[in-house]
Amino acid sequence: MERYSEYKDSCVQWIGEVPSHWEVKRLANYFTERKIKVSDKEYAPLSVTKNGVFSQLDNVAKTNDGDNRKLVLSGDFVINSRSDRKGSSGIAKQDGSVSLINIVLKPRKNIYPDFCNYLLKCYSFIEEYYRNGRGIVADLWTTRYDEMKTIKIPVPSLNEQKAIVTYLNKVTLNIDRAIAQQQKMIDLLNERKQIIINNAVTKGLNPDVPMKNSGIGWIGRVPSYWQIMKLKYLCSMKSGENLISQQIEEYGKYKVFGGNGVRGFFNEYNCEGPILLIGRQGALCGNVHYTDEKIWATDHAIVTHNYRNININIKFLYYLVGCMNLNQYGLQTAAQPGLAVSTIKNIYGLLPPIEDQNQIVSFLDRKVLYFEKMIKFHQSLIDLFNERKQIIINDVVTGKVKVS
Repeated sequence: MERYSEYKDSCVQWIGEVPSHWEVKRLANYFTERKIKVSDKEYAPLSVTKNGVFSQLDNVAKTNDGDNRKLVLSGDFVINSRSDRKGSSGIAKQDGSVSLINIVLKPRKNIYPDFCNYLLKCYSFIEEYYRNGRGIVADLWTTRYDEMKTIKIPVPSLNEQKAIVTYLNKVTLNIDRAIAQQQKMIDLLNERKQIIINNAVTKGLNPDVPMKNSGIGWIGRVPSYWQIMKLKYLCSMKSGENLISQQIEEYGKYKVFGGNGVRGFFNEYNCEGPILLIGRQGALCGNVHYTDEKIWATDHAIVTHNYRNININIKFLYYLVGCMNLNQYGLQTAAQPGLAVSTIKNIYGLLPPIEDQNQIVSFLDRKVLYFEKMIKFHQSLIDLFNERKQIIINDVVTGKVKVS
């Protein structure tokens, strides 16, 4: 791509050289902070995500302090100041309110809102933003406006800003279409995989065996010699044990499973595989994991072991429970959804003979491995497209290449 005719040293590490006619000034020269507190009853709550700022979804965790929020007006740039929400930012397309952890910036007349949406979301700025923050540990790291406002940013004229936005809109649209095609393939593969799993664990592998009505809507007809019984008769279930965040380490001896999957390491274990783990509380409430390792299960997970009087392959149970859409049984609280062990125990499941279970597990392990390889391939293409998009955006908004 074409470069500008003359460059100058910005004297800022994250920016490098910039076109000689561009300005490099503190962020406060282009934005003012909006700090007006409002209620979510007056201004609808917004969610600040890595994909931008949107109306808050019904199923997200909500604050109990709805009267203590920040005003956001259409055209404002909003950024989550917490490091565990790194990259969550964007231009608001509507009026609303956000939690106090967010910084709300009102663009001045010398910067085009859509340009700052590209500039402040490019990966180099995101890293610089968090480098200017402070905190005790990485997941408690925060960048405040007083620290943010001193960051220097490269800004061309308004006409150039608009030309850059026009160019990037076109380029990123084409890349996003390619990403959407790959995501569609992943969705189709996941759908096909789930159909195969569902059919295997409810119908078996022999299509010629006599069938009977299970009396359970999502299961339908099953082999006539399979048993139908509640999960509490197939396995034992209990909640994991409490573990505070400060005890969880980035590296350690045993994986820690919480309500949303693996979340770190702890140097003791309270479960030994093979076991089935069900997310009991959290955003991914009802997700199912299988492991044959020694692990620590927190009280946000339900731990499932073989039942002493039942001959069952725990991997078969994993595939079966994964078809049950457990989040439909969750109780929505003000903070986050949750599952009760007593509720899960009383869901109906199936018990084929152990020979059938073993054959089904062997069949599904092969099929799932194939689908996961295909999904991984298409995901790698998405990652490449996203990486290419970020490089283009970064190079254009910092002036490394010139748009025509």
